[in-house]
Amino acid sequence: MKQRYRVFRRSWGTYYSEDLVTKKQETLHTRDRDEAYRLVAALNENEVQSTFSRQLARVYWKAGDPAGATRTWQHIMDEIPKLKQNDETRRRWLMANKDKAFDSLRGMVVLETQAEHFLKVLEAGSVSTNVYLRRIHNFALDMNWLPWPILPKKRWPAVTFKPKRAITWAEHSAIVSREGNAERKAFYQLAWQTGASQTDLANLQSENIDWEQRVVSFARKKTGSIALLRFDEETAEILRALPARGPLFPYLRSVRAGDRATEFKQRCMGLGIRGVSLHSYRYAWAERAKKAGYPERFAQEALGHNSKAVHRAYARRAQVELPPLSEYERQRAKFREATTSIEPVVRAAMA
Repeated sequence: MKQRYRVFRRSWGTYYSEDLVTKKQETLHTRDRDEAYRLVAALNENEVQSTFSRQLARVYWKAGDPAGATRTWQHIMDEIPKLKQNDETRRRWLMANKDKAFDSLRGMVVLETQAEHFLKVLEAGSVSTNVYLRRIHNFALDMNWLPWPILPKKRWPAVTFKPKRAITWAEHSAIVSREGNAERKAFYQLAWQTGASQTDLANLQSENIDWEQRVVSFARKKTGSIALLRFDEETAEILRALPARGPLFPYLRSVRAGDRATEFKQRCMGLGIRGVSLHSYRYAWAERAKKAGYPERFAQEALGHNSKAVHRAYARRAQVELPPLSEYERQRAKFREATTSIEPVVRAAMA
């Protein structure tokens, strides 16, 4: 039988393999002739008996990693939350690991998992299942608990989230007007003014406010990066009504993010508002910044460089009202006239 791979030696002494079908050449990372021929023989054997070779590789892998013979997916799910420093992130992982779609996978040995097992989980699960199974799978690869991917990147079903939108000024005004609790009212108002995430906003303290410079600074819970938000007089009025010492939102700080989201949803439902959440305030801020001509780098500094709200708004969503070209031409002509008329005065003063 004709062999698919051949071995050859470069002038500097390193052996290479060549795929006779694709003509692709790869280094074998060795200068030993016998080792090079053994490696190429293994490639040719794998081409003929790929299934047998993969099973043989599993046997060798288990021999090198004794725990691999019994390591299950539940073990991997239990290990991931332990490495998370952020309490909220850890809590989300613990909740995600309880997904019932993972039940068929929990007791399965990692090295014995086939692609059809993953596809079964993905079929039974939701978008969240898809997202977290990818992360679990990649974690196992990074930890060398998997010799190769179970599903290639191109074979994973696309992650498609439900459409999200920004909250409008009319909707925000209706919520604020109806809100009887002063703390929640101020919370929603600051969310509109700053676009901060609900967790960062709820954890603000009086020490985060620099009244002299009119800046609110804090470390983002998600990334740990420092956020610096300059505020105007309208925002200052809201801040003055909050506690002068300690947490600005004592109650909202003490509850879970899910509880804050539920309370907001109840207020939206009472007003017949659909399709928005607390995160919609970030989308609203980003879209307002885009429409106002706010530079994207400034918006990234305010909301975070990895903020999806900024990327979405500046990529396509926000509609910008462009003034007519003739208006720009008139403004430029006025500027030239003003410059021309002042030049004699400047020359006379310098003379």
